[in-house]
Amino acid sequence: MNTLLNRKQHPPIKPLGRINFPQPEISQLSNGIKVYQFNTGTQDVISVEMVFSAGSWFQKKPFTAMATNLMLREGTRNYSAQKLSESLDYFGAHFENTTERDNAYVTLYSLNKHLNNTLPLLGEIVKNPIFPEDEYSVLAGKQLQMLEVNRQKVNFLARTHFNSILFGNDHPYGMYLEPNDIGKVNNTDLIEFHKRQYHSGNCTIIVAGLIKPGILNELEAHFGGNDWKGAEHNHIQYLTSGSDEKSHFHLKEGAMQSAIRIGGMMFSRSHPDFAGMKVLNAILGGYFGSRLMNNLREDKGFTYGIGSSVVPLRNGGYFVISGEVGAGVTKEALTEIKFELNRLCNEPVGESELSLVRSYLTGEMLRAVDGPFAQADLYRELIEDNLDISHFEDLIDTVQHINAQQLQDLAIKSC
Repeated sequence: MNTLLNRKQHPPIKPLGRINFPQPEISQLSNGIKVYQFNTGTQDVISVEMVFSAGSWFQKKPFTAMATNLMLREGTRNYSAQKLSESLDYFGAHFENTTERDNAYVTLYSLNKHLNNTLPLLGEIVKNPIFPEDEYSVLAGKQLQMLEVNRQKVNFLARTHFNSILFGNDHPYGMYLEPNDIGKVNNTDLIEFHKRQYHSGNCTIIVAGLIKPGILNELEAHFGGNDWKGAEHNHIQYLTSGSDEKSHFHLKEGAMQSAIRIGGMMFSRSHPDFAGMKVLNAILGGYFGSRLMNNLREDKGFTYGIGSSVVPLRNGGYFVISGEVGAGVTKEALTEIKFELNRLCNEPVGESELSLVRSYLTGEMLRAVDGPFAQADLYRELIEDNLDISHFEDLIDTVQHINAQQLQDLAIKSC
């Protein structure tokens, strides 16, 4: 006779031992490009991600970095934009390109059996874009329309103004896009930026999935030569010039909600307090059961969602609390947020709450190594910050062993 499952009794919680973080196979092409391979896939699919130091940090004009990356597939020396799209679709491949503050990413997802057809397309996109004026005109118009729509949203305005106030509007991390900025960038700017930032001396390749033998030979054939070698350039440094004012208010007529951003400057992943801040942040607003959510959503009903984030960057970082609340309860919401911040400094975290946060963060770390694509994303953070796998080992050790007194000391230190 089968025993019925007692759904009122949760499964026993067992402490997690050591997490074995995957180590990639590291190689190098003849022109110096480093290749990291995560050969842990079970399905016949592979991702080839190319990482360039080509984020907004390196642009001379706002919009240049994003526009350059978006335009890569809009026509090359040997393919029109339509032909590229049709070819990728025919072979069941998927192409992604994104731009962030420090880096730009170009990623191909392909079946292994078609890699000999899709990898040359990636080479065309990265090495031989022509940035046609007509295609750029269409893209610029779409981006302008999207920007105008976003500028009507309080959360967009709060996010952009917060970074500007923190770093300064002339700093790459604080600069935000204005509608007239788009019209100041032309395809000549994109050609120059591509030549300066998208080259073999500024590239890292990360391969993940079920990797077949011979992948290095194929990468060497398409990306290993000196035909796209670029000039070396000095690392650019910027001084922060944020506002000394502690409170800022931007009026948006007719808004039903207020977007709140509270935070300050922080540090990169390499800082010794980074791991502890991850735990402290989770307690405050880093997951659905956090203190901010319990207070402002569950108890007060001020918001649908509010949270906090630790945002590490290559040249610094910041901490931010973000959420949207009803316009009529903005003052009350700010009071409750400050109450929760002060509570972290004045009261030690209870053991049951700390245990729950440990379990949550440990689960997140496990999910971060679930599958080759996730493993590649995780390791990419190390590559970008010149860290090794010991960073994640230290992180999980801190999550499992940091105590209430250490967290309270860190909260006081961060105030």
